[in-house]
Amino acid sequence: MTGPNRLRTQVAIVGGGPAGLLLSHMLHMAGIDSIVLERQSKAHVLARIRAGVLEHGTVQLLRDVGLGARMDRDGHPHDGTFIAWQNRPLFLIDTKKHAGERMMAYGQTAITEDLYRAREATGGIIFDQAANVTLTALDTDAPSVSFEHVDKSYSIKCDFVAGCDGFHGVSRQSIPGSIIRTFERVYPFGWLGIMSETPPLADIIYARHERGFALASQRSPTLSRYYIQCPLDTQAAAWPDARFWSELKARFPADIADKIATGPSIEKSIAPLRSFVAEPMCYGALFLAGDAAHIVPPTGAKGLNLAVSDVFYLQRAFVRHYRKGDDRYLDGYSAMALRRVWGAERLSWWLTRLLHVFSEREDFDARVTQDEFDFLLRSEAAQAALAQQYVGLPFED
Repeated sequence: MTGPNRLRTQVAIVGGGPAGLLLSHMLHMAGIDSIVLERQSKAHVLARIRAGVLEHGTVQLLRDVGLGARMDRDGHPHDGTFIAWQNRPLFLIDTKKHAGERMMAYGQTAITEDLYRAREATGGIIFDQAANVTLTALDTDAPSVSFEHVDKSYSIKCDFVAGCDGFHGVSRQSIPGSIIRTFERVYPFGWLGIMSETPPLADIIYARHERGFALASQRSPTLSRYYIQCPLDTQAAAWPDARFWSELKARFPADIADKIATGPSIEKSIAPLRSFVAEPMCYGALFLAGDAAHIVPPTGAKGLNLAVSDVFYLQRAFVRHYRKGDDRYLDGYSAMALRRVWGAERLSWWLTRLLHVFSEREDFDARVTQDEFDFLLRSEAAQAALAQQYVGLPFED
């Protein structure tokens, strides 16, 4: 192996998913150099099936940075999400009424495609299939990132490192254990999900049934995403399409189930559910963003949106540092980002607890949960509070 080949940039970004690519794109717009390292291939990154519900703030940010055209053409705006609770009236988390804002169904894969296209059009440097990434000297003024790529070794000297490499990435693991603290809750079930090339329902709908939770979601006018709650030891191979569709429809009211268009699945997988937060989200020259720092159960549709708000805060901090020599936003990044993170964690935990069947839950807990939903049905104030959090609170100044 030759090398090391020595590179220099202002911000080294570890992770080429939507968080890392968006940060690189926004830094480029501000005249700040970056290099992106991604351990997987571009094809692998684009094949990952992830979230598709965007908060109002995420939608507006993507428009502001020139990434809104395809989203506005192909995405599906909606005024909130419905909850179909067994033997109760259909309920809408009405973000338009209570927050004056709409949300957007637009798949993460499409966002990543848009970001790749934008970075490649401006000559952005992206090393995919970067192996053995190592972060060093993070607590000094001369941090570096080393990696291997196509039988060559590289070393990047940089001012800052942005850790956008997900839950299993190297970035968070590079923070000393004496510095970082983690908080976690693992849920006793997962989601069995399928993607199908069928027209989705007109609305995103959560279903809460005695058989378990279900979700009807959207990716495009011709692409649907559905989930059902399942035990953690479930094997996707044990669920042929016919079995899945039958179980999914059993968890929705008949009038909704009859509208679900079925067809062959093009993807099927099991997603475990967990809540996770790492504090602080920075160490020396390293700043974490997205899943590297936090995971939310998908019930609240917050994972991608949190990554976007992290990137917004972090890009603003870097711009202020380079343009004005002002590190106020860098110094306050972790505390500011974590305020939004914990708000999303609480909402996602609450919705998960409300809408899922817990096998170990006692009758008392089940009745309390039922009363929570009944209170939501009759309380305008509770509906407004939920809608305002669900659509996403404004970014902090």
